[in-house]
Amino acid sequence: MAEGAAAVGRRGVLLGAAAAGLAACSGRTPEADPSASPTSPGTPASSPTAPTPSTTPTARPGGPPRPRLAGEVVTGLAVPWAIVFLPDGSALVSQRDSGEVTRIDPSGRTRTVGRVDGIEAGGSYGGEGGLLGLALGPDGRWLYAFLTTPDDNRLVRVPWPGWGEPEVLLDGLAANTYHNAGALAFGPDGMLYVSTGDAGEPANAPDRGSLNGKILRLTPEGEPAPGNPFGTEVFSLGHRNIEGLAFDEQGRLWASEFGDQETDELNRIVAGGDYGWPAAEGSDGPGGGRDPLAQWPTDACSPAGVAIARGRAWLGALQGECLWSVDLVTGETERHLEGHGRLRSVAAAPDGSLWVGTSNRDGRGSPRDGDDRILRVTL
Repeated sequence: MAEGAAAVGRRGVLLGAAAAGLAACSGRTPEADPSASPTSPGTPASSPTAPTPSTTPTARPGGPPRPRLAGEVVTGLAVPWAIVFLPDGSALVSQRDSGEVTRIDPSGRTRTVGRVDGIEAGGSYGGEGGLLGLALGPDGRWLYAFLTTPDDNRLVRVPWPGWGEPEVLLDGLAANTYHNAGALAFGPDGMLYVSTGDAGEPANAPDRGSLNGKILRLTPEGEPAPGNPFGTEVFSLGHRNIEGLAFDEQGRLWASEFGDQETDELNRIVAGGDYGWPAAEGSDGPGGGRDPLAQWPTDACSPAGVAIARGRAWLGALQGECLWSVDLVTGETERHLEGHGRLRSVAAAPDGSLWVGTSNRDGRGSPRDGDDRILRVTL
């Protein structure tokens, strides 16, 4: 499905040297432009927001982690898509429509460290395209970014720290108004995992000759990683649109996936796995596709970013307007953090908290004063 609209069907660019509940997605109508544009990349929150009863449940002995809203880290962002933490505890945040990469320290101070030139946000593709995923390389010398241009989706890297001339690692990926995917994550093997959407063409997903509708596994230089199951960039296939990738403490890869008209999913990703799109949404039992650990009706989640903490996956729900948690052993799900609108980005901070980004200015939400913001959630 699209990121929370009415369903229609089922499941080189330069980086400028400028100083980066329950409810599913049930459709793919074009996203309108955000209703407002901040004059700065972000504003430190003036004071923590008082938790409400719905975000501060009483801890239960022996029960799952109980998330508590600790306050706002920053306000005044425009569609924060990815959050990547740096060794000093600050974070880099990509803003989808402006192309800015913003550095935010734990106190909420912000500065723009770079901007992607030539992204396609609001143009012929518009919709879900723009500056999407970010990842910091294992040696800390490169910042990787996934973006939509007027011609394609592509993967680039830019020298870090600082902001130098970018290097295009992979281009020519099909782009569309919807299903651009764009999640990035480095694994414990030092390889880069990249999600690509089916670009509105479901037949791309099972086709081993297409790089769309896949999770790719690449070397830091953008080459097919050694040991990939098909001898190409492809690591897994049969995907519709994955906006969240995260590794757990055991080194297992998890992905959140938008369904179409039936089922959203949280999947454990294995080499060579076929996750069933477009033949199936959700579990197909003995049908041959890999079944999800957890699934939701498509009017109940729209899962975007995902982070792993305290033995659970934590997923931002766009149309669900909440934070879902999933026990990685039992698949048990719980709904948290209602009342903040659409939630997209989720990242585990070095101090054990979660940073959760709202997405109320993405053309499908109801922006309020201060949107978009990043919330700090303690477990």
